[in-house]
Amino acid sequence: MARVLIYATAACPYCQAADRLLERKGVSDIERVRVDLEPARRAEMQQKSGRSTVPQIWIDGRHIGGSDELHRLDDSGQLDKLLAKAP
Repeated sequence: MARVLIYATAACPYCQAADRLLERKGVSDIERVRVDLEPARRAEMQQKSGRSTVPQIWIDGRHIGGSDELHRLDDSGQLDKLLAKAP
């Protein structure tokens, strides 16, 4: 399974929706950075992604974007390919 990194906050419904989708896909090892608990990490997220909203999601180092982009990848069938371990 691919390595997944999510910058998120506890109260964000989009963060929770992204988590649920990834869990349904069988992703159990998600690195979560809680920017509400570690405000300095929000600046890190903004620098890496160019965005200030959460969630911000990376799969194997590739910036996916937020929950909407993650769900669009799933709808198009591309998410499963990204989550599969490279041969």
